[in-house]
Amino acid sequence: MPREPGIDVRLKLTLSYAAFLMVAGALLLSVVWVFLLRYVPAGSNPGPGPFSPNRGDLVRAFVPPAAWALFFLLLFGLLGGWFLAGRMLAPLARIADAARRAGAGSLSHRIALPGRNDEFRELADAFDTMLARLEAQVAEQRRFAANASHELRTPLAISQALLEVARADPDRDTDLLIARLGSVNTRAIELTEALLLLSRADQRTFAREPVDLSLVAEEATETLLPLAEARGVTIGVRGDPVPVLGSHALLLQLTANLVHNAIIHNTAAHGTVDIVSSTGTGVAVLTVENTGDRLPPQLVRTLAEPFQRGTERVHSDHAGVGLGLAIADSITRAHDGTLTITARPEGGLRVSVQLPLVRMPD
Repeated sequence: MPREPGIDVRLKLTLSYAAFLMVAGALLLSVVWVFLLRYVPAGSNPGPGPFSPNRGDLVRAFVPPAAWALFFLLLFGLLGGWFLAGRMLAPLARIADAARRAGAGSLSHRIALPGRNDEFRELADAFDTMLARLEAQVAEQRRFAANASHELRTPLAISQALLEVARADPDRDTDLLIARLGSVNTRAIELTEALLLLSRADQRTFAREPVDLSLVAEEATETLLPLAEARGVTIGVRGDPVPVLGSHALLLQLTANLVHNAIIHNTAAHGTVDIVSSTGTGVAVLTVENTGDRLPPQLVRTLAEPFQRGTERVHSDHAGVGLGLAIADSITRAHDGTLTITARPEGGLRVSVQLPLVRMPD
């Protein structure tokens, strides 16, 4: 918002230094007057003897040098204060310059204020940390937007191709075309809903209530049991009540995503998925393990990124849109927790979610 122009901070500090010196000098002269000059007789000594100055003589001799001393104190305070204020405000000028660059879109600039640790150094370091996080978030958002555009473009391009082929084919099978278009449209809707859910989790716009993770795990397992049976995967659920504070719908989505991912990418014959809920020191832990192929560590580190899959990017009926683990990670962070993905030595993945533990109401 526009503001009226004000006095420069450097000028304010300069005037403050000069005023302080003037007050200190005036106090010093007042001390001289109060404790010395008041004991000098006001009149002259009329008797014989050497000349003895009275109070008036001393005042006439003292006032001009005192006035010159105050003048030089004022001049010294203005010049010295201007110099000292400039030195003290130099870090603020660098911080303001970095803020203007960041406002113009340059997030790669860093203040990197040298010197020992003080208030200005702490402010500059905090600003640099904020810029680094903003730069990383902007880069992640740009990458996410590019991937989302690519993923959304795919079903639209498929639909257009199907329509063009059908238009050029006079003997087209209308029922088959409708079925294919319906499948493509369903996938586009699933992707859009996943993107909206991811945005909702990132913004933390949800109500919190006590939730038992063990019950959420059982609910998610019952929903996905037909898919597991169809793929020959055995699901095991065990654990004690694990109370957390959060959104039941989002935590159910988190658990369902982890179990769905464990089922779909379970390539082992007679594969298994184990879901365990437990408690640690002040944390609730939900662990989902599945059998499967051995995955390299460099691939495992990227699985929580949007549109990353542990297997080839082949679109099958249940392959998902590449946002399952990304949504799970976002929901976990929205609940002030951490999600850890590790490769099992014998093959498959182990995904562990840690959330703050709370006491369930009686």
